[in-house]
Amino acid sequence: MARAARTVEQPSAARHAALSGRSAGGEGVSIAVLGPAERVSLRAPAASLAALSKALGVALPDRPKSSALAKGGLLPAARARAGSRAALWLGPDEWLLLDESGSSLVADCAKAKALSSTVDISHRNVAIAVAGPAAEATLSAGCPQDLSAAAFPVGACSRTILGKVEIVLWRTRTDTFRVECWRSFADYVFGFLSEAARDAAA
Repeated sequence: MARAARTVEQPSAARHAALSGRSAGGEGVSIAVLGPAERVSLRAPAASLAALSKALGVALPDRPKSSALAKGGLLPAARARAGSRAALWLGPDEWLLLDESGSSLVADCAKAKALSSTVDISHRNVAIAVAGPAAEATLSAGCPQDLSAAAFPVGACSRTILGKVEIVLWRTRTDTFRVECWRSFADYVFGFLSEAARDAAA
């Protein structure tokens, strides 16, 4: 007599975002972990920029420290809203593309039919917003770059250093910055910013 098959439930692991639920700050500055985003590292020659810009719906910037937004822009807290998209210039042929609307950056780049290299780095990075009147002072505690409004105005972005790690820094408003870092360094970056915020408020 055949035995009835027994169903065994397999345990499953749940993915938790790095730094999920953490926030910090001090007088004049708040530090908040931003939500998930699609991120793409884009490399392309100048001849491909027009086709890629059209496919992405955002004009790829071609000047150092510059960024560009698709229609919709970003909210004050540096969180993208549905339909928004950004391109950050990192080098003569390199951009960091950001999208929090759920659409596919890789698929849109493919539509361009232009020479390019696209790598999805969505789960590699974590984004942290540093906002408030003391945001600039907080970041300057570990970033050697001149972050004054004259040298690093709204829209400016660059690959730079915070403490001992590499970050991408983007000024989205006069008093708001977006810090992109590798998730393996996220705890260090968050802790560094938390300490710097307390010092800036002192």
